[in-house]
Amino acid sequence: MRIAFMGTPEFAVPTLDALVAAGHDVVAVYSQPPRRAGRGKALSPSPVQRRAEELGIAVMTPVSLKGTEEQAQFHALDLDVAVVAAYGLILPRAILDAPRLGCLNVHASLLPRWRGAAPIHRAILAGDTVTGVTIMDMEAGLDTGPMRATVETPVNGKTAGALTAELAEKGAALMVEVLARAQAYPGIPQPEAGVTYATKIEKAEARLDFTGEAGAVERQIRAFNPAPGAFFEIGGERIRILEAEIEASSGTAGTVIDESLAIACGSGVIRPLLVQRAGRGAMSPAELLRGYAIPPGTRLG
Repeated sequence: MRIAFMGTPEFAVPTLDALVAAGHDVVAVYSQPPRRAGRGKALSPSPVQRRAEELGIAVMTPVSLKGTEEQAQFHALDLDVAVVAAYGLILPRAILDAPRLGCLNVHASLLPRWRGAAPIHRAILAGDTVTGVTIMDMEAGLDTGPMRATVETPVNGKTAGALTAELAEKGAALMVEVLARAQAYPGIPQPEAGVTYATKIEKAEARLDFTGEAGAVERQIRAFNPAPGAFFEIGGERIRILEAEIEASSGTAGTVIDESLAIACGSGVIRPLLVQRAGRGAMSPAELLRGYAIPPGTRLG
């Protein structure tokens, strides 16, 4: 098939690779414009742009697709289908209607649960035991289009990083299967029951709330690993907790209760297993405490 691929983050790269490996003619890749990153604030292309350039595919990075020039350029590609995976820009009707078979999206949830920007994070925060990927036809609404196929996977205590990598691979394989046997995967309208929305993650949400039960705190830690990183503050410094386990002990919420940095929650206790100071690598709590005293009784913010 003659395809345009539209994606931006690392999650989208396996789908691009799978389309090329399956022999499809990927004539153009659309990705969000390079962003300033790092200490020098140099412009950095997206993971999808970097991979497309490695593959020798033309890359377009428009700020918007609402302009007539951008829409005419897209229409001139004479596409069979557009494949979208976490692109991050709204597709106007003129874009959606341009490919002969429309636009197909790789969405990282079992729709209609977790429509929107951050389905993986929200699934972990909510304590979902199962999530997955949906291949769907795109339409003007937010992730409201007919579903072509789904694949499930257990959450099983995974971090957002691990779950993202897993779903990226599953979504890539499923998209290739749907394109290969499109007639076997007709679009089915999403059910009206069970709709939830995965709103964008705000950095303030990564501050650990020890007043809640320990299970909720542990889910915060997994949902925000690797980014933006769940943290507490002490002495004006933010310390991230990258991995932790739950214990049945008790104490005053937000207080360190032993020499190993166990922290009491509103119910239960969180015991950090892997932490990180600003500008440093991940370390064990023992390594942290050797150079940064946090004695029992310390109240964390």
